[in-house]
Amino acid sequence: MARITALSLLAFFAFIAPFTHAIKFSLPASRLPVPKCIWNAAHTHALVIVTANVGPGAHQRVDIEILDSTPHRNVYLSKRDIKGETRLAVTAHGEGEVGVCFKNHLSPDIKPEMARNMSRTIDLDIDIGADAVDYNAIANQESLSGLETEMRKLEGIVKEIVDELEYLKKREERFADTNLVTNRRVQNFAWLTILALAALGVWQILHLRSFFKRKYLID
Repeated sequence: MARITALSLLAFFAFIAPFTHAIKFSLPASRLPVPKCIWNAAHTHALVIVTANVGPGAHQRVDIEILDSTPHRNVYLSKRDIKGETRLAVTAHGEGEVGVCFKNHLSPDIKPEMARNMSRTIDLDIDIGADAVDYNAIANQESLSGLETEMRKLEGIVKEIVDELEYLKKREERFADTNLVTNRRVQNFAWLTILALAALGVWQILHLRSFFKRKYLID
């Protein structure tokens, strides 16, 4: 019974765990290339492993840059002329998204009209959080058994879930504070509008009374 429960928990956490983000695309070459960015959500202090496999292509230079979506627009890493398989690791500095951007520069020796069909294939894998941890290396270093390694993986997954819930809780509190401030402002504006209309009504009554008195229509 205990074995079935453990297997059930393992299957549950494996299902809700974040998957590896993998994508394959073609990157056209240009003298002034527009960056192609792949964005993924990441929490503060989350480990991000980027594995880029760049296909062959003559007279082309592929550059990579890893940055985030915070207002500071932090650039974690920038590398020129990557070839073959390149593996990079960064740690997110804040809540938001981490972007992996590529540029394919065309060699000045190539005429622009010849570059219409020139491109390089990018095979990109992005591992974030628990997916980025090499548990096999940890198991070999600490001499962990298979079950202990799986439990270590579950521990990392559970930590990510707790961090996600904590982030959602803080965001909900922030939204609640924003709604409360907005409601107060709307209420104050409503009272101001009522007072303004009441003052305008009193002024109109006094103005009409004064007008009628001048015309001797009322005493």
